[in-house]
This record gives sequence, C-alpha cells and structure tokens, in this order.
Amino acid sequence: MSTVTLIILLAALAAMAGLVIAPSVRQGRRGDLPVRSLPPEAREQYAARWAGLQERFVDSPEWALREADRLLGALAVDRGYPAESDEKRMDALSVRHPDEIDGYRRLHAMAARVDQGGTDTERMREALVAARPLFEQLVRAQPHDQRPLPRLVPPRREGRQGRIPRQRLGPAADH
Repeated sequence: MSTVTLIILLAALAAMAGLVIAPSVRQGRRGDLPVRSLPPEAREQYAARWAGLQERFVDSPEWALREADRLLGALAVDRGYPAESDEKRMDALSVRHPDEIDGYRRLHAMAARVDQGGTDTERMREALVAARPLFEQLVRAQPHDQRPLPRLVPPRREGRQGRIPRQRLGPAADH
C-alpha cells in the first residue's frame, strides 16, 4: 500500500468518525446552557400569576390553559432557555428536567388544540396539573439565584443622645 493511499484512507476514516461524533457533541451542549438567576421578586410574581390562572380555570379553562403555556414559556426563557422556538426550548428543558418535560409538552399541545374547540375540560385540567412540576422546578430558588442584597450602609452609630441608658441591676451607688 502506498503512502498516498494510506493517507487518503486515514482521512476518510477521520471524516466518517467526525460525522458520527459531531451530533452527540452538539446534543451534549444543550445541557451546557447557562441557567440565569431569577430575583426573588420575579419568582413571587410568577408564582402569583400561576396561582391566579389556576383560580380562573373554573370560569375559563381555555384561557387558563393558554396562559399557563405562555407563562411557563416565559419563565423558561427568563431562566435562560432558548427563546427562538418552542421546540428548541423544550429540547433544552428536557436535558435538565427529563422527568417534568412531558407535562409541559402535554400542556403545550393541549393549549394549541383549545383554539380548535372540542377539548374536554377534564383533559385540560390534567394537562395543567401535569405541567405544574416543571413550573415549580423553574420558579424554585436555585443556589445561583440572587440573594437579597447585603446591607450597603453600615449601621448608624448613635451618639449619647440616641442611646438607651443601661439598666442598673442593683441598688444605685451613692456618690
């Protein structure tokens, strides 16, 4: 075998190996997405909005389902998951939340079907309940989330006028 043939054969093998390895490397990077911090105020607002849509479910299940889908999508984007498309966001979420992603997919599919009519209220309720675990995971405080800011102003040192006198514990000494 000539040297040229050997080099061509090795180059072809390297190219084939690259084609096999590249997709798995690309998929592995989905889990490397930086998860953004969520300030406590934002977590509280998301939780209040979720509670509100659950309360309105009885009167307007279609609205509540669509709103839950939008809210969960917005929360995921705020946490740093892709905003380009629902599918990319769900793929990225599935890496970090494999046990909860099916509930979100179910909610999203049901919300899309609501506009077409004929959706059973019980199935909408089940979809909303199935999506709640992912919502709770995303809204829950994480170690990297912002903590309340430390007090930047040092405590005020009070002069004699602002001090509370010490209580005497025995009879007062006569001077």
